[in-house]
Amino acid sequence: MRVVAVVVTFNRLPLLQRLVARLRETDGVAEVLVVDNASTDGTGEWLQEVAADAAPGARVRAETLDRNRGGAGGFHRGLEWAVEDTADAEGTSTDLVWLMDDDGLPAPDCLATLLAHEGADFWGPLVVDEQQPDRLVFPIRMPGGTEVVRDVAGAEAVATGGVLEDIVIPFNGVLLTRALVERIGLPREEFFIWGDDHEYRLRAERAGARIATVVGARVHHPSIGELGSPMMGGRTTYNHSPSDLKHYCMARNNTLNLRDYRGWPHVLLFWLKTVWFYLLTRRQPRRITMSARAAYDGLRGDFTGHERYLR
Repeated sequence: MRVVAVVVTFNRLPLLQRLVARLRETDGVAEVLVVDNASTDGTGEWLQEVAADAAPGARVRAETLDRNRGGAGGFHRGLEWAVEDTADAEGTSTDLVWLMDDDGLPAPDCLATLLAHEGADFWGPLVVDEQQPDRLVFPIRMPGGTEVVRDVAGAEAVATGGVLEDIVIPFNGVLLTRALVERIGLPREEFFIWGDDHEYRLRAERAGARIATVVGARVHHPSIGELGSPMMGGRTTYNHSPSDLKHYCMARNNTLNLRDYRGWPHVLLFWLKTVWFYLLTRRQPRRITMSARAAYDGLRGDFTGHERYLR
């Protein structure tokens, strides 16, 4: 199985450097493709140097986009590149694509642990807090109920044979088969950030893909703060972010994902949660107006509104 790693980066050179070093020394990685979202911190120059480095380890190639297209645009291009243009000297094409952001760091045995799990099309590791590795960075909502798993022990307790079926945290050290990419296409690049990975998982699920999380595999990741903030007395959660850019994209893209994959009743419930959260849980009425504008933009097919929040 020829595994090609795809990394999307933007202005986080120190994190990218540690990740690329880890990937180059990981057994089983044939090549590392880095998509640079027009970084301005010296990333492009460093990538030119590392691409020319003939040291042992996986070969590194890089492409710098014409502008910052977000994680969605970066993974769109990276997956396209991985499945179309990475045959080795013997003509062997990519079998599996290993996707990740620049701020994650797979454990040395992460890939081997994932590869030991057979029979999946779209599967990945637990994403753990690099400062508190017993804590999950992204809480996992169990299918078919309201249970939310927030730590490694909880994930291990509910796993069957070390696996959480039908669950994956997309684009954080996940493996995808080439066949699945060819079947369902590429991520929605117009989403920019937030929700593009979830939409891709939903699309894979709709196509009948076999999805799983292998709890013995780990990717370490910086804490992201308030994802999954409790509301309504702890009966549910809301994905609050202090970033206006992230919130705008979340409100826009989540509205579309719910409409396309769950139906209008779920859209209305999401809007109700948004109003409740920013009126009663974390009073910020301005966020309600922003959410409404974002949802309206998405529903009418305007994917330029997030640009006003770019810095």
